[in-house]
Amino acid sequence: MAGISIIVVVVVAFLHILAFVLAIGAEMRRSTGKVVPDEYDERTFCAYDSDASTAYGLSAFGLLLLSQAVVSAVTRCLCFGRGLSAGGPTTYAIASFVVSWISFLVAEVCLLAGSARNAYHTKYVGYYVKKDLSSCTALRKGVFAAGATFVLLSMISSLLYYWSYSKAAMGGWVKHQNEGGVGMAEFGHEKRGLGNTNA
Repeated sequence: MAGISIIVVVVVAFLHILAFVLAIGAEMRRSTGKVVPDEYDERTFCAYDSDASTAYGLSAFGLLLLSQAVVSAVTRCLCFGRGLSAGGPTTYAIASFVVSWISFLVAEVCLLAGSARNAYHTKYVGYYVKKDLSSCTALRKGVFAAGATFVLLSMISSLLYYWSYSKAAMGGWVKHQNEGGVGMAEFGHEKRGLGNTNA
């Protein structure tokens, strides 16, 4: 069982940080609209600015998903592979595993919902005299910011989970090796004892 891999730590941290930056960018570039008159008739419509926020949000969503997949693959999602040794590292691994998945799911929901809502644009509505269109639908402030916060929490808990899992797995492997060594030593003593008896 190998110990903590610096490459895994760097990859997971990089993907999370990049997702965080994109989520912040999505919050800052939220699409906004304003009611403007149509130059050809008496109807009004909503004019929206750039949809960059949607692209940023979806990119952050994909990067966070990739990072979670890396951690799950390396640790076998905690449910498969070599058994873990009992003790503190295993307890920390289980706790951080739960927190990492909760923060991951909340972050993904915020990013996906924010991206979808940001892409929605109000269409043409009514005439001036009816005053049907008084405002334009826009994403509320703070959705992507909340996603960015949970991305950071996901990064911290994922790295702590990977570190704890590696420590617990190493402890189980060392214990298994020690037990194997003791068993071989006892077998050697028994074999020598049988040899002396035969002599």
